[in-house]
Amino acid sequence: MHHLVRIVTGLLASPLDSGTQHFDASNIEVTTFDTGNKAVNVIPAEAQARFNIRFNDLWTPDTLAAEIRARVAKFAGNARYTLTFEPTNALAFLTQPGPFVDMVSRAVQAETGRRPVLSTTGGTSDARFIKSYCPVVEFGLVGQTMHMVDERVKVDDFERLAAIYERVLNDYFGAAA
Repeated sequence: MHHLVRIVTGLLASPLDSGTQHFDASNIEVTTFDTGNKAVNVIPAEAQARFNIRFNDLWTPDTLAAEIRARVAKFAGNARYTLTFEPTNALAFLTQPGPFVDMVSRAVQAETGRRPVLSTTGGTSDARFIKSYCPVVEFGLVGQTMHMVDERVKVDDFERLAAIYERVLNDYFGAAA
């Protein structure tokens, strides 16, 4: 366990990056330590740590894996270890600010009276599956019950969102006609 603690401490010792113009800094989230021991007086045969890395557009899965391998090797010392990476399809992407983003922003402002703040802090979404085929702007309702049992929104907010979508569609297809 002491080898694992040293490795994880080394992984977390310095940030992966400082973020970019559009993305927060990448971060390592340790999610579990485990030895499988039920007894407190037995030295574990092995120890395991799992972690998740929320990374920005400075990294690809390959470059990030290389960085993690280097950090683990640096802090492992004489410890034997296995490092396994699970596949990911959660690559950072950004629809660059421009005419499409401006059109959606204008629609939001026209219906709400507020200029939206462009942000990439919403987390991973299914947009990663369509980003190569069309521009993507994600926005929608937020609230205290988001992603909870009995999630709900105010009817007025839902109607306002529908009006924004309608304006975006009219502006988009009106501009194409």
